[in-house]
Amino acid sequence: MSAELTRLTAAELAAKIHAREVSSVEVTQAHLDRIAAVEPAVHAFLHVGAESALGAAARVDAALAGGEAPVSPLAGVPLALKDVFTTIDMPTTCGSRILENWQPPYDATLTARLRAAGIPILGKTNMDEFAMGSSTEHSAFGPTHNPWNTSRIPGGSGGGSAASLAAFEAPLAIGTDTGGSIRQPAALTGTVGVKPTYGGVSRYGLVAAASSLDQAGPCARTVLDAALLHEVIAGHDPRDATSIDAPVPAVVEAARQGAEGDLRGLKVGIVRELGGEGYQPEVEAAFQASLRRLESLGAELVEVSCPHFEYAMSAYYLIMPSEVSSNLARFDAMRYGLRVSPEAYSSAEEVMAATREVGFGPEVKRRIMLGTYALSSGYYEAYYGQAQKVRTLISNDFAGAFGKADVLVSPTTPTTAFGLGDKVDDPLAMYLCDLCTIPSNMAGNAAMSVPAGISESDGLPVGLQIMAPALGEAVMYRVAAALEAARDAADGGPLIQRVNGLEASV
Repeated sequence: MSAELTRLTAAELAAKIHAREVSSVEVTQAHLDRIAAVEPAVHAFLHVGAESALGAAARVDAALAGGEAPVSPLAGVPLALKDVFTTIDMPTTCGSRILENWQPPYDATLTARLRAAGIPILGKTNMDEFAMGSSTEHSAFGPTHNPWNTSRIPGGSGGGSAASLAAFEAPLAIGTDTGGSIRQPAALTGTVGVKPTYGGVSRYGLVAAASSLDQAGPCARTVLDAALLHEVIAGHDPRDATSIDAPVPAVVEAARQGAEGDLRGLKVGIVRELGGEGYQPEVEAAFQASLRRLESLGAELVEVSCPHFEYAMSAYYLIMPSEVSSNLARFDAMRYGLRVSPEAYSSAEEVMAATREVGFGPEVKRRIMLGTYALSSGYYEAYYGQAQKVRTLISNDFAGAFGKADVLVSPTTPTTAFGLGDKVDDPLAMYLCDLCTIPSNMAGNAAMSVPAGISESDGLPVGLQIMAPALGEAVMYRVAAALEAARDAADGGPLIQRVNGLEASV
């Protein structure tokens, strides 16, 4: 029974828990047992909070036994939380030595909303240090392995959250997306990952990398599960100055509607600049198959042009490091986190420099240096200022495209998951993994990745990206759910159930 519970969707688990067919404690313990069994091969978690998770589950069970209604549609269903959100009962390290064992004094707003919804938090998931990377190889605590093939990367920076889903260690997870860190791991692990509209989910208590780009979002194995989690975590937060004071889009209703498989009347835009050469043949084949499926569901396909997308990556790698340089200045060895032996140095500045040298990894140092240079006197306007102008042009491109189509589509990533170590010493090759995902972060609109198929050459999953206007999540979920239902029907079941690389290695 324990193993069977870990294979159910979050919606199925919630139905059983709320009907008292199974307890939340049983469900949570089943996932903790699964974590214990597979973590040596996956390394999706940096911290497992078994005691607090079981305590939260027991409270849900007690409330249900007392005749109380579930506090949320997901009450009792456990979740894995990316280790970039503050948690009062667990460390928050951001995958960095400079915050090793740091215990925050407060919960992030997102953490608090999960607790209020009765969702047990299984633990904190592995990530590229301070969310900088595309493979989860830049974690100071070792890489995460892709459950489809444990010699491959799970994507990044949120590879731990995506891998926990694909390994059936958790039915739900939370990630953050600065340039693709939810969507890219989702594509490479055959899961669903959503970057909501910028400001749609509170960033209060999310340790910042690039404040104008970072966005928290739901990760799941199905579109409906992602929608259910989306509605739990989204909504205005007065403690976050960038939070949108607007109703949360009705994404659960849209997902249920989409699953009926009717997309007549919708226009789907194919972005010319996110196609062409450079894609793995199997990725292109899965994309074309998805387009044919959209047409079969009644959608009209139109080609759209976003000419400034070709500059998105260059502009991103000026804006993102610049904001990193500013945000990470707070890790100065003076207030919290790592501090090397102060008695060995003659000044606070020397202690700070020595601590940052030891505490930050090479990718974080690289981006701090790039950002500091871009913001320096005499170069600010030539680099950061110009990049912000490109950002405006990208937003204008999106506005024009959404004037012709309800949603836009592209491959999520140019390739399937590559081998661990293959690109870790080649930053430019690594950065190209986010070619298709970066534009939506630059403009702030909604985007998500859903499984599109499996590559015949390597047996690894391929993702399809769906993009929508700001606060247009409902139509995005509708399209995603329709594609998911049609794909599952054609393939004889969800692609995620075909994960087999992990079982061979445990």
